[in-house]
Amino acid sequence: MNSTLQNDSSVSSNRVENAFKQLVRFGWEQALSCLFPVVIFTSLALTQIIPLPLLPRYDWLLIICLVMQWWMVRSGLETRDELKVITLFHVIGLALEIFKVHMGSWSYPEEGYFKVFGVPLYSGFMYASVASYLCQAWRRLKVQLIKWPPFWLVVPLAAAIYLNFFTHHYWIDVRWWLAGLVMIVFWQAWVTYEVNGFRYRMPLALAFVLIGFFIWIAENIATFFGAWEYPNQTDAWSLVHLGKVSSWLLLVIVSFLIVATLKRAKGNEMAIFNSRKKSGNIEQ
Repeated sequence: MNSTLQNDSSVSSNRVENAFKQLVRFGWEQALSCLFPVVIFTSLALTQIIPLPLLPRYDWLLIICLVMQWWMVRSGLETRDELKVITLFHVIGLALEIFKVHMGSWSYPEEGYFKVFGVPLYSGFMYASVASYLCQAWRRLKVQLIKWPPFWLVVPLAAAIYLNFFTHHYWIDVRWWLAGLVMIVFWQAWVTYEVNGFRYRMPLALAFVLIGFFIWIAENIATFFGAWEYPNQTDAWSLVHLGKVSSWLLLVIVSFLIVATLKRAKGNEMAIFNSRKKSGNIEQ
């Protein structure tokens, strides 16, 4: 009897130890995937504490982001295809920033030479860093999608979510309707990922919520270091309203849908290429 209890205790202890090791490994892979965002946050903190010469702070942040992006591609941490995705996010994010600043949703009060309609160009890299994280995590964790919805559903949904960030200033805000549509469209969708040779899975909707929540935490850190400023933070910094999680959730969904669509398209191209190569239609 005692021997049986000891064996059960040993098995339980091993399971806990293995689970902890897997959690640590998962955290490490996530940390490596967040390299670009970490550089941005570190730069925000350092440039606020240590004034840099010659150029305003926003311009130094742009230079740091450009150098970091060049190094990511040069070192092989990001591929040229991933750079195209990240550049797309930079443009999408910058367009949203220009509109939101114009509408008074937030502001960039500091001076800068490289500002467009009151928006410093480095701000686009904050959106690009989300795309960088998704691309890195996708590759490191060998992400696969189960029961991914058809293209004709995914693209209009992503477009509607993005457009609502603009149109809700002039029309009704349909974010919750769109969030409901996301739940319906992705109800049966799962994301699987690999950690140290073992595969795990979670509902895709849950993955959206988790990423959106952590970006909200990152937003609080960014505003604390003066990345941008909400109207209620003009006199003193305060916590970003929890309702912003819904905005980041929807933006994450747009990001994920674009990355997933492009990844799947690239995967289909590779599958066709390999099929033709095997059949001898492509020269070796």
